[in-house]
Amino acid sequence: MAAVLEGAELSIVVPVFNEEDSVQPLVARIRDAMTGFGKPWELILVDDGSTDRTLPNARKELLQPGLRLRIIELQKNFGQTAAMQAGIDAAAGRLIATLDGDLQNDPKDIPAMVAAIEERELDLLVGWRKNRRDGLLFRKIPSWCANFLIGKITGVKLHDYGCSLKIYRSTVIKQVKLMGEMHRFIPAWVAGVVPSSRIGEMPVTHHARHFGASKYGISRTFRVILDLLAVLFFMRYKARPGHFFGSIGLAAGGVSGLILTYLAFDKFLLGNDIGDRPMLMVGVMLFLSSVQLITTGILAEMMARAYFRDDETTNYIVRQVFEPEPPHA
Repeated sequence: MAAVLEGAELSIVVPVFNEEDSVQPLVARIRDAMTGFGKPWELILVDDGSTDRTLPNARKELLQPGLRLRIIELQKNFGQTAAMQAGIDAAAGRLIATLDGDLQNDPKDIPAMVAAIEERELDLLVGWRKNRRDGLLFRKIPSWCANFLIGKITGVKLHDYGCSLKIYRSTVIKQVKLMGEMHRFIPAWVAGVVPSSRIGEMPVTHHARHFGASKYGISRTFRVILDLLAVLFFMRYKARPGHFFGSIGLAAGGVSGLILTYLAFDKFLLGNDIGDRPMLMVGVMLFLSSVQLITTGILAEMMARAYFRDDETTNYIVRQVFEPEPPHA
């Protein structure tokens, strides 16, 4: 196992994927931004299966004197969420900062955010790209819509859920397990373990992309909607999924019961023929759906209990960890 920095105040976690031109300027900017920090800090780069020279270029930075840098190489491309989780798991700092590796987030905001999270007694401080340097049609407008929907559904109202520049208390974020593509919903996940009053935001600088290409397109909007439904389910029904499926099943069963009772009255007391009536088919289908949903709820409850008993699996595989060579005596 790789050594960690004892007594670190801050760990800076940066997932990178095919950022060969950005990674060295990124490290230089982070180092410059943290020059006057005055407390122990470390930088963790997580290479998410890059296929270009991102990893070799990053490893050159291990030679920088006085820089506490660890590079975690993942075995393949697991996605930004998994890479971020790998960095958070490895972080030794009391606080953890995350940012993108494309130079659009400004590391100079990190010291001010560290001071703000302490002063405001927060557990999570989210960057707000107030003057965002992205395209209006394909980036800003979908982002505004997504932020509005997420705030309405989760109850955690922020201007910018998608900003990767965030500061967390390590003890809090390590209670949250990130899965799928859920990094954009981290404030909602954190709200599951702390009150939303301990989640805040502050304006940060945002730069236009100078190198490489964005990893996201307009298709992300549709994935956000699906992910949002999953977040809503996990926030409210993670520990009791039977209530979610069972409630729908009971509602369907109730409507089915009313329909079939009416048809039975019509058939046996009034003597009318009901064999060719669409209402009969609707009633039967609702009854079968009710049985299926309630059964699904019971199975989901059983799976939830198994999940909570064995929740130690990770959604990434580390190939190797690179660190500076220790000084020779």
